[in-house]
Amino acid sequence: MSTSFLDCIDWSRPWLAHVRNIGERIASAADWRLELNLCATAMELHNHRKIPIRFVLQADLPADTSYETFISNTGCVPTRDNLHDFFNALVWLTFPRIKVQLNALQAKEIERAAIQNAIAPRGKLRDAATIFDENATLLVTSNHELVAALRAHEWKYAFITHRNTFIQDCGIFLFGHALMEKLVAPYKAITGHVWVVSLGIDFPSWLLSEQLSGIDAAVAQQLADGLSTADFSPLPVLGVPAWWAGQDDTFYQDESVFRPKRKA
Repeated sequence: MSTSFLDCIDWSRPWLAHVRNIGERIASAADWRLELNLCATAMELHNHRKIPIRFVLQADLPADTSYETFISNTGCVPTRDNLHDFFNALVWLTFPRIKVQLNALQAKEIERAAIQNAIAPRGKLRDAATIFDENATLLVTSNHELVAALRAHEWKYAFITHRNTFIQDCGIFLFGHALMEKLVAPYKAITGHVWVVSLGIDFPSWLLSEQLSGIDAAVAQQLADGLSTADFSPLPVLGVPAWWAGQDDTFYQDESVFRPKRKA
């Protein structure tokens, strides 16, 4: 199976550090979808109905069935030969509990809407779940001052004045597969939706596998109570310290990217 579309991925990028090992392994396989399924089987991945997760061709998705319902009912994840779906699959392997919880929320809302009204709108929960799935940036920290600064768009405070503290106290892990896809060809304005996770001050000393497992469990538990678009705040991801060259004062003064907080 051709994997030429994967050749453009630069695995040395800092925002891919948490998926680098599994990503390089799958991207270099002779049949990347088969390798995905071998990994899913080895990890015993399953959906919220305890059905094993398998990555299948897009053509396997019936025309009259929604994507989320299909995953919920069958455990099959339609996966096209493109970067978008490749990164989606990597996230399934990296944060499976979160993906299962998101799918369960989406499927339940689709079922509820179908019962109430066949043409009911998506609704706030599904909108928020889609934003999370496509664009979430997981910020792991116990530093409430830095979280408050980011929510207030106080970019200088977080990224310049307290830069060393940010590097020490904050972990950034991309979840959104559309966000990862955009960053294959990075540009300054790419913005993620921050979701805050607190796992204790000793989190930076954990092994990467422990960090990913801890994040996966904690966020899945957070999502069990639902979510809304109000739970997010924006983060221009190339502003994360050490994620891009030339991060001087002028870099962060670009208000077309690092926008001031809107006044009510």
